[in-house]
Amino acid sequence: MYVSFVYFQASSFATGPRQADGTFYEFRTYTIKPNKMKDFLDLTSKTIHLRTAHSPMVGYWTLEFGELNKVFHIWKYESFAQRAAVRTALTKDQQWQEKYISHMLPLLDKQENEITYLVPWCELGNSEKDGIYELVTFQMKPGGPAVWGQSFKAAIKAHINSGYTKLIGVFHTEYGLLNRVHVLWWNESPDSRAAGRHYAHEDPRLVAAVRESVRFLESQQNSLLLPTAFSPLK
Repeated sequence: MYVSFVYFQASSFATGPRQADGTFYEFRTYTIKPNKMKDFLDLTSKTIHLRTAHSPMVGYWTLEFGELNKVFHIWKYESFAQRAAVRTALTKDQQWQEKYISHMLPLLDKQENEITYLVPWCELGNSEKDGIYELVTFQMKPGGPAVWGQSFKAAIKAHINSGYTKLIGVFHTEYGLLNRVHVLWWNESPDSRAAGRHYAHEDPRLVAAVRESVRFLESQQNSLLLPTAFSPLK
C-alpha cells in the first residue's frame, strides 16, 4: 500500500494538490425502499435546508437508469476536521433529527459513501441550464494512476474535445474501492446524449484514445441521473 501511495503522489494524475488544500467530496448513495421514493423526496425537499445550513451540497439526483430506487448526492468539505464537526453538529441539531432523520430512516434500505478528490487537471464544472447527468464509474487495474493515469486523462480529454457532452468533474476515490474513478457528465437530454455517443463511436480520434485507456479497465458502470428540484446542479 505504501509503495502504491508513493507512485500515486508522483503521477501527474495524483490527487496530492487537492489533498494539500484539504478539499474533498463525499459521495452518498441511498437505496430507498420500493414504493417509498415519492415519500422520501417529498420529505427531503421540505427539510434539506436544515442539512445545507451545516455544509454545502454540490448536487442531488435520482437514478433513472443503472440502478433503481436510489438517490445520489455530493457534499463538499474543506477538511476532515470540518466534516467531523458537521457530523457532530447534525447529531445535536434537534430540528434535523426530529423533522428529517426520524422520518427518513423507515424509508431507507441502505446507505453507502465514498470520499473522493477532484483530479488535479479538473475543476468542478457547473450546468448553465437544466439537463440530465451521467455518472460513469471506472474500476481500473491495480497500480494507481502511475499505471493508467495518462491514458485515462487522454480519453477524458478526447470526449471533452468532441463537444457533445460537458464535463462536470473527474473524481478519484480515496476511501472506498481504490483504483476507482467517477466521471460526471452533463447533457441536455437522454436523446442528445445518445446522439453524442453515436457520434463518438464513429470518431477515430476518440476511439483511439478510449482503446488505449480500456487496456487498464476492469469494469465500468453508467448511471443516468435526474437532478431533484432542490439540487444546486440542475
